[in-house]
Amino acid sequence: MPTEVKNNLSGSKILLVEDEETLAVGLEYNLSEEGYRVTWAKDGRQAMELIERQTFDLIILDIMLPYYDGFEIAQKIREKSAQLPILILTARKGAEDRVKGLLLGADDYLTKPFHLPELLLRVKGMLKRRSWYKPKAGEEIYRFGNNEINFANLSCRSGKQQFQLTPHEATVLKYLIEHEGQIVSRQELLENVWHLDSNIETRTVDNFIARLRKYFEPNPAKPVFIKSVRSAGYIFNGKKQD
Repeated sequence: MPTEVKNNLSGSKILLVEDEETLAVGLEYNLSEEGYRVTWAKDGRQAMELIERQTFDLIILDIMLPYYDGFEIAQKIREKSAQLPILILTARKGAEDRVKGLLLGADDYLTKPFHLPELLLRVKGMLKRRSWYKPKAGEEIYRFGNNEINFANLSCRSGKQQFQLTPHEATVLKYLIEHEGQIVSRQELLENVWHLDSNIETRTVDNFIARLRKYFEPNPAKPVFIKSVRSAGYIFNGKKQD
């Protein structure tokens, strides 16, 4: 059935990494019905080979796989591309697995069993959010202190050091920048950046803030750009060092 998703995103290439054949066949069919071009990898080794040879617009990734698990594959993807969306789809419901997946650069996390309409909506949202990496002219580069971030390709410079942010690191930083001078709570970041239930441990947010401070603060132990506000959250000030 023709839909807006199909018109706007038809032809997007999705790599489905799933060793459960019945589930994979069903997902492949339903995603293809939405207009996506789906490639199915039955194990971690096949997924690694496909990632090396081909380009994709989105990865749907199980964790428990033969040869290489989903965490290893996510890490490999991030070494190759900072921007490729990754949706982890797994039966593992533990908060520690969710945190680990996000820290490795996954963009979303859905546990089995799941509702097909929810998965299709998440896929649509992730593909649409790829436009976030194409800022308007003049908005690509943001500078503060001795730091420079290119939000078009997520490359960064801090002093003489150059490095790459993961999509989630960049999204957290961009959200703080867009709310400069305002207190942003951990719950707000979980809900508005990751679209996760705010009941998930806020340690997830703290881990990302610690990494951003390590990248951009002159002294991460005494931050001047990304400050903590006790019992409230964080506040960004890029204009000056107080």
